[in-house]
Amino acid sequence: MRRDRIESMVAREILGASGRPTVEVLAETSSGLRATASVPSGTSRGKYEAFDLRDSGSRFRGMGVRKAAENVSDIIGPELRGMPATDQWGIDQRLIELDGTANKSRLGGNSILAVSVACAKLGAESSGLPLYRYLGGMHADCLPAPTATVLAGGEHSSSDLEFEDYLLIMDGFSSFADSLEALVETRRILGDLLTEKFDLVPDIGGALAPPIADTRHAFDLMLEAAHRAGCEGQVSLGLDVAASELHDSETDTYRMAGRTMSPSELLEYYVALEGAYPLTFIEDPFHEDDFGAFARLKAELSSCLIVGDDLFVTNPERIRRGIAEDAAGAVLLKANQIGTVSETCLAAGVALRNGMAVTASLRTHDTNDDFLADLAVALCAERVKLGSPVRGERNAKFNRLLAIEDELGSQASFCGRTDIPTAS
Repeated sequence: MRRDRIESMVAREILGASGRPTVEVLAETSSGLRATASVPSGTSRGKYEAFDLRDSGSRFRGMGVRKAAENVSDIIGPELRGMPATDQWGIDQRLIELDGTANKSRLGGNSILAVSVACAKLGAESSGLPLYRYLGGMHADCLPAPTATVLAGGEHSSSDLEFEDYLLIMDGFSSFADSLEALVETRRILGDLLTEKFDLVPDIGGALAPPIADTRHAFDLMLEAAHRAGCEGQVSLGLDVAASELHDSETDTYRMAGRTMSPSELLEYYVALEGAYPLTFIEDPFHEDDFGAFARLKAELSSCLIVGDDLFVTNPERIRRGIAEDAAGAVLLKANQIGTVSETCLAAGVALRNGMAVTASLRTHDTNDDFLADLAVALCAERVKLGSPVRGERNAKFNRLLAIEDELGSQASFCGRTDIPTAS
């Protein structure tokens, strides 16, 4: 292994998905190794996430990141100069110390993460290892099952569906390549099916927004598409509820499509859906501080994975609380929620050591950086939530996972499941 040391680090403002600016970092070692990294941002953000530093003002409606980029070039880069490129933990600890705040609000979680990812790439190159091996070790050989939003509801959609995301879970296949091919075909057929029924259907960032209001209707359409694609029984259903956005804290109720539900009524609704459909994945079914409701739902559902996103925000301490209260069966892992590669790996490790699954996820406003694909394999993620395979920033990661599977060859395994429940 070469003792490459960080020589320089500069950043600039680039455009991510949907035209939202983000930070790109170019890092270089003393021997001339170079790596770039760019980071995403989310539309729906939990209140416990790392701070996404924006410029405010009139540029890009206040969403510019010139200040975050300057923090990399003027403050972070000079401080990291001379550090070994392979000292990921040391680099990330120095970033945390430099920022000095609990939520990375001084330098910005976006600038810190871009630096952390760029350094991870430098470390892998310096070590002569693919990134997933560098981060995950010799046992990093399992490809995650694709999990994709195909229908959009909630506050960010023009449909009347009550929940934010309606997901296809591509678990029942023998390889990542087969599962991705089935996802592409099922998503295409779903689009054709909706066009047949409703003519023009809005597309919300790759997820379709048909003029329907009933979750059961949405599930029926998704299962019909899977049937037409020839993969019925290999595909299950999921929901990203994003319940914090539906929650009224004054009354402790949830604003659903045309009605209001108490936590107990909402729990009963989930139980009824799981009893009628192959529903195997519910993300953020209650608001981000209601560990108790998460735990009650987990105890009620036998075939469905309860997943914490806003509940955990990729934070090891919140994950430990969730483990103690048996609040969820899986963590949704988003590196930009916590802010460094090391902290992300620590969060995944806490979950995995305590029997929880990991789903690695992109954000709504992502970039073509494919780091997440390597991270998902490195951290033994059972699933990867990338959205529908119809946009460049998603397909960059899908394509990287295909390349990893090819590179692993006979060593590759697939983290799917064979016990897909059927609709009753």
